Amino acid sequence: MAAAIASGDAATLHWQGMAGGGSAIIPGCRHQDRQSGARALHLATRPADFIEPTETFLTMIRTLLSSFTALALAMGATAQAQTSAAPAAPGAYPSKPIRLIVPFPPGGGTDILSRLVATKLTESAKWTVVADNKAGAGGTIGIGEAVKAAPTGYDLVMGQKDNLVIGPWLYKNLPWDPTKDLTPVAHVAYTPVVIATSVNSKYKTLADVVAAAKASPGTVTYGSPGNGTSIHLAGDLFEKAAGVKLSHIPYKGSNPALMDALAGNVDLLVSSLPSAMGQIKSGKLRPLAVTSAKRSSSLPDVPTVAESGFKGFDVSTWYGVFAPAGTPANVVAAVNAEVNKLLATADMKAAIHAQGAEPEAMTPAQLGTLLKTEYVQWKGIVEASGAKIE
Repeated sequence: MAAAIASGDAATLHWQGMAGGGSAIIPGCRHQDRQSGARALHLATRPADFIEPTETFLTMIRTLLSSFTALALAMGATAQAQTSAAPAAPGAYPSKPIRLIVPFPPGGGTDILSRLVATKLTESAKWTVVADNKAGAGGTIGIGEAVKAAPTGYDLVMGQKDNLVIGPWLYKNLPWDPTKDLTPVAHVAYTPVVIATSVNSKYKTLADVVAAAKASPGTVTYGSPGNGTSIHLAGDLFEKAAGVKLSHIPYKGSNPALMDALAGNVDLLVSSLPSAMGQIKSGKLRPLAVTSAKRSSSLPDVPTVAESGFKGFDVSTWYGVFAPAGTPANVVAAVNAEVNKLLATADMKAAIHAQGAEPEAMTPAQLGTLLKTEYVQWKGIVEASGAKIE
C-alpha cells in the first residue's frame, strides 16, 4: 500500500513492501499547496549527494500501484462470483415460482391432477406453483422439455405411465431415457381406465359391446387421448382379451375424445377416470367397466373388466412428479416431503377421490423402482401389441 505523507511543506512517498514489512522513502515528491489552490513545487531538505528521481522511475511506481489495485479488484470480483454461483442452502428453496409442466392438454386427467397439486401446494406450503401445459406426441414433448431444463428444482413435470414407460417404446427417436434423464420426486396417485359410453347409447353393459363387435368386426369405435397412451393400449389389450376387433379413433387429449363420445360420434370412450368423472357424475356418461384388478372406490357399483368375464385383466395408470436429472437432493427431499404431507390431508384425499383416482405417497426411491419396473414390463406389452409411431 502506498501513502503520501506530508511533513511541513515537503512531501515524501512511503512504499510499504509486500514482504518483510519494510519501507522505502523517496524524497522530493510533489505536494499541492491546499491554502492557495495554486500548484507549487517544494523540495524537501536533502543531502548534497541527493539524486532527483527520474520520471521513468515514478511511472514505474505508479504502474506497480495500479497493478496491485487491479489485482485486488479482480480477487474481490472472483470471490463474489463464487458466492453467487454456490448452491442455495436447503432452507432457501424455493425462492421463486416453480413451474409444473403438464404434458397433456387442459381438461384431461393429468391436467386435473397437476392443477390440483399446484393449487394445494400453493395453499399449504405457501409456494408459488404454476401449471404449464406442454402437450403433444403422447405426452413426450412435455417430458422432453423437462429433461432439457436446468436441474434447479424450478422446473418439474407431472409424469405418468403414458409418457414415461410406454411412449419411449413407441417413439423410436426420443432423445431421452426416463430412467436416466429424470429424477423421481413424488408419487401422487393411480387410477384405473374406464370404458364408458353416452347415456343415450344402446350399449348398457360391456357384454353388449363384445356381442356387437363379434357380430360386425371393426364397426364399434372407441376414442382415446391419442396413439401410444396407456389408455390406447388398454383398449388394444381389451380387444385381445375379448377376441374382438374395435376401431380406434385417436384424439389430441382426453377432452376432445370425451366431447365426441357424449355427442355419439364414437361408440365408446376409453379414458382415465379423472378425465371422465365429471360427466359420469352428471349422468351424461355411462361407465361400463374399469380396467383395474379391483373396483374403484369412486365408482363402487361399476364392475371391473375381469369381473365382466376376462379374468386377470388389470391395467391402471399412475401419476408422479419428476425433475431433471442432477436436481439437488435437498430440493428433491423438500418437494417430496411437501407432496406427501399434502396427500395425507383429508382435503386432498377427498379431492383426488372426487376425480376417480387413489392418492398414494411414495419416497423418491420407491417411485424410481416403479418407473424402472414398468419401463421394462411395458416394453413387452408394446411390442406384443404391434403399435408403432414413427
